[in-house]
Amino acid sequence: MIPLRDEQETASCAVATCTIIFISSLVFVWQMITGINDQAVAYTFGFVPAKYTMAQMAAYFSLLNKLSSPFTYMFLHGGFWHFVGNMWFLYIFGNNIEQEIGPFRFVAFYLLCGLLAAFFHFLLNHSSAVPTIGASGAIAGVMGAYFLLHPGNKILTLIPVFIFPLFVSIPAFVFLGIWFFIQFINATGQGAGAGVAWWAHIGGFLSGMALITLNTKLPKIGFSKSVDRFTRKKRSPRLHVVTPGADPSGGTDLYGTIVLTSLEALTGTKKLVTIPWGFKKSVYRVVVPAGVRRGSLLRLKGMGKSIPGMPPGDLLLRVDIKNVI
Repeated sequence: MIPLRDEQETASCAVATCTIIFISSLVFVWQMITGINDQAVAYTFGFVPAKYTMAQMAAYFSLLNKLSSPFTYMFLHGGFWHFVGNMWFLYIFGNNIEQEIGPFRFVAFYLLCGLLAAFFHFLLNHSSAVPTIGASGAIAGVMGAYFLLHPGNKILTLIPVFIFPLFVSIPAFVFLGIWFFIQFINATGQGAGAGVAWWAHIGGFLSGMALITLNTKLPKIGFSKSVDRFTRKKRSPRLHVVTPGADPSGGTDLYGTIVLTSLEALTGTKKLVTIPWGFKKSVYRVVVPAGVRRGSLLRLKGMGKSIPGMPPGDLLLRVDIKNVI
């Protein structure tokens, strides 16, 4: 299952989430320049439990390095797909949590989740001399928070079935529940020796749930509202999910809704629309003309119902416009 996006829109751009992705990207480029498999980098900036428990290894690292490694390890990655996968999950789930707690608390939340994930890994692998790197523990914390705050949100998910791309909307508690179950099975089963810090994933997920619960008890300072005025989104998502309804008159046309921002309605835009049905081609390009008004209908020819002996109907998308301040 490949998550494409959650269907719960956020009103503002995720500044903190994008900043973390940007910094992680710079670090990954640096890793590629120095050598993605450079062991000196992994041992220096990665989290190595033996740094703290084995005198022979501890002697090689300064106190500053021992204090910073539980934070620096989460900005390193072991390869391209490791990096892309982590950043993609952070991009999908991070924006909602950031909107919930604000960008400043989100940065602290993210780092604390990564720190606690490293601690959880340390408890179960205290003598390990293998460096642990990657943002998975911190991102697992974001996913744990999402699991508690937005369990009913739908996750638009791509499931490749042979050569057919199948798009399915899965409730977040199901998607994340499956993800957590897989981590637990791997941690306790055959995946335990696969070189992946499964327990750090589990620890991060549980830490995220605990920290987001604690956040509800902390007073709000008000910085987030000041930032929101400058980060409010001007455009809706590129990909829209449309669940069409039948023509009330019993015809072959189908009806759906597409939501645009006031800026998009004024200037025009291009969107991708996915319609959740079978293996039929399910992604379509929609061109929205400039100056479109609320209630206008965009016609997708031939995308309605097919009745034997009759030409296929059309899909009519009603334009809804949300105001952006």
